[in-house]
Parts: sequence; C-alpha cells; structure tokens
Amino acid sequence: QVQLVESGGGLVQPGGSLSLSCAASGNIFTINLMGWYRQVPGKERELVATITNYGNTNYSDSVKGRFTISRDNGKNTVTLQMNRLRPEDTAVYCCKAYSAVVDSKGTVYEHNYWGQGTQVTVSS
Repeated sequence: QVQLVESGGGLVQPGGSLSLSCAASGNIFTINLMGWYRQVPGKERELVATITNYGNTNYSDSVKGRFTISRDNGKNTVTLQMNRLRPEDTAVYCCKAYSAVVDSKGTVYEHNYWGQGTQVTVSS
C-alpha cells in the first residue's frame, strides 16, 4: 500500500503562483511514476503533469511552460509549481502514484494510488 498526503493549494489571483506538494509513504519502492491530475465538477479528470523515477516529465498542453513538476526521491515528495495561473486552472488537484511490481513468474501487478485532493481556485 502507498499513502499520499497533499498540501498546498488555496485561493490565488490570476497571474499568481501556487505550489502543491505530495508526500508518499508506505511501499514507496514500488512507485514508478507520480503525477498530478485535476478535476472540475461535471468534467472528467485530466492529467496535469507526471514524472517518472528517472525524472522524465510529461505535461498537458494547457500547462506547458507555466507549471513545473519535480520530485525529491530522498523525501518521497512530488511538487507541482504553478505559475501564471489562470481562472481555468481552478479545480481539485489530486496526486497519483503508479505502482508496478513484477513477481518471479513475470506477472505484473499494477495499482494507482490517489491522494484526497486539494482545491485550487484562481479568481480575482
């Protein structure tokens, strides 16, 4: 099992910045990838950014150049630095950890773990 605890978020004016952090605990050695997703009422959850154990990152087109995801493997945390925020960035942001374990027979056991979510509101 992996537990995720998020922090950060809140209310910010358009053009402002916020930082979200996600701390992982438990079977962290099984985590291959961590990331942030967001969801607004009535819409599907969408990917914001992900980062692998090797530091490879992926961003949605809507946040490229404005958001930066980073990972501190020593502290088992992932941080999403959000700059030049826009009203359309308003959403509940959730941290995800993707875990994959291969047994001696080559069977892969995959699991996605989610944090509780944190509200980000961009408004004047």
